[in-house]
Amino acid sequence: MSETVTRGLRIRVVPRYVPDQSDPVNGQYLFAYHVTIRNEGQVTVKLLSRHWVITSGEGRVEEVRGPGVVGYQPELKPGEEFQYTSACPLNTPVGTMHGSFQMVTESGESFDALIAPFRLAVPRVLN
Repeated sequence: MSETVTRGLRIRVVPRYVPDQSDPVNGQYLFAYHVTIRNEGQVTVKLLSRHWVITSGEGRVEEVRGPGVVGYQPELKPGEEFQYTSACPLNTPVGTMHGSFQMVTESGESFDALIAPFRLAVPRVLN
């Protein structure tokens, strides 16, 4: 899990392994992550785009950029929140993600809301 606050915007990410959509024998691991974006600040903000940095267990880095999140560019008034779930495929059973959301205030001021690093890992099975 990760949680960060940038200019009153709290971003919380909870990752989980998705075993029924993974194929470890062929090096395919799927991780879902649930994101909560809560505006704890005093001004309305809009999410314009996202930037993710995904690092596999082998150190391979992939960057993903694009408009909005899951097809939305949510506008959040003070006290409002937006939640979504997305997924990330990896070719290793462990990795990390971090990044930022590019935001704009109602007055037109842009800023990056940071997303703290979080770990993607297949849970260990204890016998």
